[in-house]
Amino acid sequence: MSGARFLEKLLDGAEVVWKPLGELTTVKTGQPVNKNLIATNPGPYPVINSGREPLGFIDKWNTDDDPIGVTTRGAGVGSITWRAGKYYRGNLNYAVSVRPNVSLAVRFLYHLLLEMQSEIHSLCTFDGIPALNAGKLKELAIPVPCPDDPATSLAIQGEIVRILDTFTELTAELTAELTAELTQRKKQYNHYREQLLTFDDGAVEYLPMGDERVGKFIRGGSLQKKDFISSGVGCIHYGQIYTHYGTHTGRTKSYVSEDFARKARMAKPGNLVIATTSENDDDVCKAVAWLGDRDIAVSSDACFYAHKLNPKFVSYFFQTEQFQVQKRPYITGTKVRRVNADNLAKILIPIPSLEEQARIAAILDKFDTLTSSLTEGLPREIALREKQYAWYRDQLLSFPKPNVEAA
Repeated sequence: MSGARFLEKLLDGAEVVWKPLGELTTVKTGQPVNKNLIATNPGPYPVINSGREPLGFIDKWNTDDDPIGVTTRGAGVGSITWRAGKYYRGNLNYAVSVRPNVSLAVRFLYHLLLEMQSEIHSLCTFDGIPALNAGKLKELAIPVPCPDDPATSLAIQGEIVRILDTFTELTAELTAELTAELTQRKKQYNHYREQLLTFDDGAVEYLPMGDERVGKFIRGGSLQKKDFISSGVGCIHYGQIYTHYGTHTGRTKSYVSEDFARKARMAKPGNLVIATTSENDDDVCKAVAWLGDRDIAVSSDACFYAHKLNPKFVSYFFQTEQFQVQKRPYITGTKVRRVNADNLAKILIPIPSLEEQARIAAILDKFDTLTSSLTEGLPREIALREKQYAWYRDQLLSFPKPNVEAA
């Protein structure tokens, strides 16, 4: 039986009334907290503030048996938190507490708010620091089955909670198992990558990457996000290398016009596109091999590497510890860390035969797929478990809305 049919049978024609959250609960802000307060008052109680995970642990608590929270500001604004027992609620987390004598199960309300995450986000403002006004949150309409029959209402809520909590537990167990497997595979992958790209003394020649026999680095141009259009000539902005691309790609996320492309710095098929700025040392110089069939525009704060090597081989080399060790002395800057193209040209790279480069790349491709692919690897399996849980939650909490809203 599908979740929707189960809900229909469970309701058995019973009335469902949509009421403002503020009528059923009290919504109030936690107390001020900061990292200094936590550092100077360490203790066992978690501090819940603007994220789902504790900001830290402190020696006092201000919340007990009041587990539901909603993030009020910041990148995670509108996120739903659940924390049982005693803890310290910060001033960036709203308490959503069921009022006395209201027939609304706390855990049922939690699942409802998770299901209504998009509606909650629509109440947030994103001008400046993202924020959620308590008054807006109180206006959110939520469904209450059989409001005039508390016993039946709580029984229906309890059965839905039982099913969803079971799915939550199963999903968490499966996800934990798959995540542990993924972590182990990544360690194995990193080990093999280092082994495959490390050669005995004299086995292969090591040359500077800027050696004319190997390749040259070319700085990107003045491409900005405002230059993007819906279709046209492909382009890669340096920020997308961190957020969108893996080891290699044959398609770009963004495009520019033909007119813009004629004036831009263009990478050719097979070139490596490298982000030369980052907020941290580990990420700077993250690279993606461009395997498409047309030239693409490359932004500033990036460069591209035109070379005579296997493109995937070079991209995998940029992920190795031997590359990282050579890169670190050339990093400059304080808040923004960068490596310039002239210094990248000094880094030594092993040069096995093209056949050996292709063999190594093919082996690493298999590991890369297993550990990174959202369509074939373990990350896909984790995503599927989460989607399955979200589908069942959606089915079980799809209460009929008033006709006036449906019209």
